[in-house]
Amino acid sequence: MRQILQELESVEIKAFVPARDFKLSKQFYQDLGFTLASDEGGVAYFHHNNCSFLLQDFYVQAHADNFMMHILVKDIEKWHARVVATGVAEKYGVPVSGVSRQPWGMLDFTVIDPSGVLWRFAQNI
Repeated sequence: MRQILQELESVEIKAFVPARDFKLSKQFYQDLGFTLASDEGGVAYFHHNNCSFLLQDFYVQAHADNFMMHILVKDIEKWHARVVATGVAEKYGVPVSGVSRQPWGMLDFTVIDPSGVLWRFAQNI
């Protein structure tokens, strides 16, 4: 079994992120700096460099409130400054935390999207 798995090539993995208000969430992610690459059938494909996810026109509060995305970045301070400069906190009424050092060896900050999904932007230290 291990030999068979080693011969299989994986290309990509993406999460389906829930959206309470699909139109609002699409704009939020564009404002945050993600590129909207496609939008059909209630699923929007977003990417930034090699990172991507699928935003879905689907919402269950308990699911969204317990959903977390983690994006590893090279320069946490530049990312934080960029997110703050976008004005998403004010425009969408969402929290953006400050950068903090985590006990697991990372610097990070968080953003909660309009649907309640927690995004953790992090840099290894």
